[in-house]
Amino acid sequence: MNFRRSAAALAAAVAVIGSAVPAAADTSADPSSPALPAGLYGTTDPQYDGVWRQSLALLAQDAAGVRPAAKGVDWLAGQQCADGSFAAFRADPGKACDAKVTADTNSTAAAVQALAALGGHDTATGKAVSWLKSVQNKDGGWGYTPGGPSDANSTSVVIGALAAAGQKPQSVVKDGKSPYDALLAFALPCSGDGAGAFAFQPDKKGKLDANADATAAAVVAALGQGLAPEAGDKGKDAGGAARCEDSGKPSPDRAAANGAAYLARAVAEDGHLTSSLPGATDQPDFGNTADTVVALAVQGGPAQARKPLKWLEKNSEAWAKQSGPAAYAQLVFAAYAGGADPRDFGGVDLVERLNATGPAPQARQAATVEEDPTISTKSPFGVAWIVGVFLVAGIGIGFLLSGRKGKQGQQP
Repeated sequence: MNFRRSAAALAAAVAVIGSAVPAAADTSADPSSPALPAGLYGTTDPQYDGVWRQSLALLAQDAAGVRPAAKGVDWLAGQQCADGSFAAFRADPGKACDAKVTADTNSTAAAVQALAALGGHDTATGKAVSWLKSVQNKDGGWGYTPGGPSDANSTSVVIGALAAAGQKPQSVVKDGKSPYDALLAFALPCSGDGAGAFAFQPDKKGKLDANADATAAAVVAALGQGLAPEAGDKGKDAGGAARCEDSGKPSPDRAAANGAAYLARAVAEDGHLTSSLPGATDQPDFGNTADTVVALAVQGGPAQARKPLKWLEKNSEAWAKQSGPAAYAQLVFAAYAGGADPRDFGGVDLVERLNATGPAPQARQAATVEEDPTISTKSPFGVAWIVGVFLVAGIGIGFLLSGRKGKQGQQP
């Protein structure tokens, strides 16, 4: 899922997943700009995306078997408010959250997923989940801010947080409605424009319009997974190419298959999604194409995502370099879900590039999973590959970093 916000969406405090926006201005070269926190990933102003991009960076490192820097993890944990919520960014985490601090469901849910994956933060994630439950809407879903109308994107990222924290999303009910009830309300039928897709929200007249980024998020969430989903079976597909089928009120699995069918059609011709901004020429949408790879691979197996994955391998390097840690994380998730090597993604080591946008990862001796349960076993390359990586790191080759590099312009 990619939460980059347009200026209008930011003003309205609404998360718009996957909008193609220009890279944020790099504040690192401006002496009048405040110094960025030492543990933060990226070099751009974190006002609107600090917690989001930090969470994605840590999740991607964990998926790749990298042990993040302690100060990077501490920075994220330190952003939490006393009530368990997270805002997009708190410049002074030593000061208690007040009415001027706008907590949001997206930042909170992303932080839950990252801290849960890293382990050792049960109290923090428990408080965050309690806060998310407290702001659940009567339709079972969530909006970007507490009390705001539910949208597919926010509901999806919260479902991922609930699952990451060991909760059963279908059991988190408000007024008899679960998160899946809310999510399925955004699903389009298999006839007409946008067949099978999900809408972000109904328009003012209650009409649902297909939205590719909402669809990618909803497909993964409908299957009970989050921002860094489990890799598909590399040896076979889960069920082949998805087809859109109407069957009364769809189940989450059926809605996910319908959404995947829509996404497959959207990338069938060119291998990528296209974004259009008012007054701008249509252009490839890298972030949402990465999210589409994840959705297709999780729903139907890696083979279903092969074409957009190959397109990303050939074309995404410049975008990721400009956009920074959240973009590198998205590509790591896409590579991981699609069965590619994130350390050789079109000739680019995505993990090394991600590591270089923030504090250097912790070096450690090779260990078995039994000796050190914090080693991620989710990598598609297995424990032996992970151990090899850390052996290389131990002799000073694999993780030799020289501070931050590249501009970070990803807006969640």
